Amino acid sequence: MKVTAIEEYGLRCLLLLARNGGESMTLSEIGVKEGLSVPYVSKLLMILRKAGLVKADRGRNGGYLLASAPQRVTLGEVMNSLGEPLLSSGHCKRYSGERDSCVHSADCSIRSVWRSFDRIFSSLLESITLADLVSGGDRLGAFGDFRLNGSASNPQQRDDVAEVPLRNANTLAT
Repeated sequence: MKVTAIEEYGLRCLLLLARNGGESMTLSEIGVKEGLSVPYVSKLLMILRKAGLVKADRGRNGGYLLASAPQRVTLGEVMNSLGEPLLSSGHCKRYSGERDSCVHSADCSIRSVWRSFDRIFSSLLESITLADLVSGGDRLGAFGDFRLNGSASNPQQRDDVAEVPLRNANTLAT
């Protein structure tokens, strides 16, 4: 998975607004603080406004602010509004080679891996809010230790470690 520039800078703009305590900020203020051009900030905030994550106040003292409280906005919402989902419904069509559909559509052994990864990653992103990121990561300690099937060296020593069990790949098909 690659994080695009739009995803990275869009998230940074949202965090800046979240840290600004409910006060609006102008495009130029955001651009200066994030080291981005005003047209690029405008593009990012247009995407975020269409997604309902920010709102614009017009007028002399206008600017942009979060549409919801930071604790109500998940990283999953942010990433989905700024980019494509990790595993889209057209994934197999996109990688069909020179054919209309993938040659492995009926017997794909990779699809269940991508679905599992998508579910794990989406679950993690949906559990992190802008407020978590603004707080400096106080609540994020467990996310740094995110592991699969007890792969941590001594899981009994940590009760804040998120564990995601993997099931047989056949049970993951939807």
